[in-house]
Amino acid sequence: MPTTVRSHAKINLGLGIGAPRADGFHSLVTVYQTLEMHDLVAVTARRSGSAAITITTNHPDVPTDERNTAWKIISLVLEEMGVKAEVVLHIEKRLPVQGGLGAGSANAVAALVGLEAELGIADEGRAFPPFGQKAPEGWGTQRRDWGARRLEIAARVGSDVPLFLIGGTVLGVDRGQSVLPLPDLEPVWCVVAVPETGVSTPQAFRDWDSLCAREGLTAEASADKLRKLSRAYLSAFGINVPENGQEPGSSGVIPQNQLRGNDLAEPPGFALVRTGITSWMENDFERVVFREHPSLCEIKRILAGEGTPEAALYASLSGSGSALYGLYRTRGDALAAQSRLGQPARKLKVRSVTVTRTLPRAGYWQNMLA
Repeated sequence: MPTTVRSHAKINLGLGIGAPRADGFHSLVTVYQTLEMHDLVAVTARRSGSAAITITTNHPDVPTDERNTAWKIISLVLEEMGVKAEVVLHIEKRLPVQGGLGAGSANAVAALVGLEAELGIADEGRAFPPFGQKAPEGWGTQRRDWGARRLEIAARVGSDVPLFLIGGTVLGVDRGQSVLPLPDLEPVWCVVAVPETGVSTPQAFRDWDSLCAREGLTAEASADKLRKLSRAYLSAFGINVPENGQEPGSSGVIPQNQLRGNDLAEPPGFALVRTGITSWMENDFERVVFREHPSLCEIKRILAGEGTPEAALYASLSGSGSALYGLYRTRGDALAAQSRLGQPARKLKVRSVTVTRTLPRAGYWQNMLA
């Protein structure tokens, strides 16, 4: 019987982007947040004299060859470990393809978790210590080494793959692949709207580059902008980073002297408001994507519901889109937003509207194996 793994979506709580770098990439700062909505990835694997990967899926737009992120990570892990195995994956798509929700990247991590379970590979490295705590006695060099190697392999597959090896609320910097677990926000209700309109991520970056050129955003100014944004996020989550101090890396542990001790275990939605994040965070992609696709801006406006009793705590484009989302205090507020989007008079071209919830780190790992 195959090992079936839930492959959860993510949203971006803000996304700051820098000017194009010499290597062709873009530096960025974002806070990733995993959601309850998910795909299912079924993995069957057995050691063999030769390596073979087979992928099947229920979605015609999902590649079933080496272009698939799940294929890439399985191939790299088998090579890294010196293991030959016959691996069969079935990806049951429930999340939108290329919607800005990290579905393909999540599929890769789900495939990795399933492979570890099938082949009996030690996988304790995926479980980071509780936030702000040192690794417990006997964590072991092997466990730490494999955890670090998994993150390195994930980053080679895609910039937003490593976040799914942490789950919950995660700070992403550099290209997004350098990740740090943040204190989890209490779960809030979330409405995800997927328009019929598609957004090309490469084109969105090209449009962003043109905007940077017009506005004269230099590499120095870009680096300063992202450094300040990173510190603002850390501060909002109760993490003190001295001006002359080194910012936390991706080890999964933040030194105790950098914690302010804020208790984020609060009523749903309150922490988002108290931290002040929603008053200043924004997704830079909206500046170029909404110009090309005005209908997406209208969907965000309806999700936000300003002036209504059920107004969102925050609404935004996720990644480069085309999916948009709103966060709400209650299920009733979320259902009201879903209803607003479904009103025929609005004539919105929306493929799907899903009511879900944000998923903290503990729940992410406890529920991953279906």
